Amino acid sequence: MVRALLKRLVSNTLTVAGKSQHHQLRRLNIHEYQGAELMSKYGINVPKGVAVSSAEEIKKAIQEVFPNENELVVKSQILAGGRGLGTFKNGLKGGVHIVKADEADQIAGKMLGQILVTKQTGPQGKVVSKVYICEKLALINEMYFAITLDRKTAGPIIIACSKGGTSIEDLAEKYPDMIIKVPIDVFQGITDEDAAKVVDGLALKAADKKAAIDQVKKLYELFCACDCTLLEINPLAETSDSQLVAADAKLNFDDNAAYRQKEIFAYRDPTQEDPREVAAAKADLNYIGLDGEIGCMVNGAGLAMATMDIIKLHGGTPANFLDVGGNASESQVVEAFKILTSDEKVKAILVNIFGGIMRCDIIASGIVNAAKQVSLKVPVVVRLEGTNVDQGKRILKESGMTLVTAEDLDDAAEKAVKAAAS
Repeated sequence: MVRALLKRLVSNTLTVAGKSQHHQLRRLNIHEYQGAELMSKYGINVPKGVAVSSAEEIKKAIQEVFPNENELVVKSQILAGGRGLGTFKNGLKGGVHIVKADEADQIAGKMLGQILVTKQTGPQGKVVSKVYICEKLALINEMYFAITLDRKTAGPIIIACSKGGTSIEDLAEKYPDMIIKVPIDVFQGITDEDAAKVVDGLALKAADKKAAIDQVKKLYELFCACDCTLLEINPLAETSDSQLVAADAKLNFDDNAAYRQKEIFAYRDPTQEDPREVAAAKADLNYIGLDGEIGCMVNGAGLAMATMDIIKLHGGTPANFLDVGGNASESQVVEAFKILTSDEKVKAILVNIFGGIMRCDIIASGIVNAAKQVSLKVPVVVRLEGTNVDQGKRILKESGMTLVTAEDLDDAAEKAVKAAAS
């Protein structure tokens, strides 16, 4: 969610500099089946299910876990929303199917190893490596529930709606008066009164209110204990036997908590992530891939955002957000260039360094060494200013590389846009 929002901002507007102070933009996202397993550990009601990755596992799971079920739900597992309305590149419509139990292995076989395209994956789609086989619940009411972090109240906030099963954006447009927000005092924690407000806002039809309050408190406990940045349940459903069940959930976690959430971070599925972002994370670089044609390498998140803004101003489109930070090593600069040049859409690279803590000579040496290791087939525009700038410029000049130098940021952006267009 946070990453998608940032991508929309940096690609569509010139007023994104306000986001510049947030260096660490990566957030762990886990699969639905992993989220269900985690919620179950905290006493939260979830449908019975099992994740499988082969046809043999599917048949075994149905025999052992669902021997008496007539119908099952087969859910493709990718780290993107909109699965139900997605389309596989093999022609299969929908990433979520309700089928007869004896047909589950057939439909799952058509999903496994195939590429699912949804509104959130982009046209390239994502490969389905696992499917989640779940019991089919008789739902009588679907609601929306989420816990996230709220800047205004400087703490967690619970968002709930008595309507669910569709995106919160659609719900906010159609039923704005039905959405309630309950901020939680981060020091006091969730109270019975807070949980009761949430339950009242859900407008339950059958589930016991006291039991529902207990479920809300357990969800908040999970959110805090696991360092979540988002816990979204859509739908939170009531079943025919009056149970409140988290029928589908999305959980994100703060990467800064990886050191104390080792079990959760072991869930990370790098095959579902942009390989450039995986490589950047290993090199301790802040990188977000975009859809433009001008690769950017900048030190400092604020300067990186300003660089993307001015590229847009001159008619170009940034291909990425890449902040090498204030103390990047030469090897990190080399890795940054490898990541930039791995993007086939990049037609030019703009290096914009304002050396404070980051020395211009280190950047220059990294550029030269990167050129030796990577075949640079696109123009490189370099603007250096600050600490050791003369040394940096001399290193670049003596390297014999064909570079386009710029005096200031405006000049650099203009030259990068022109170079990408030529």
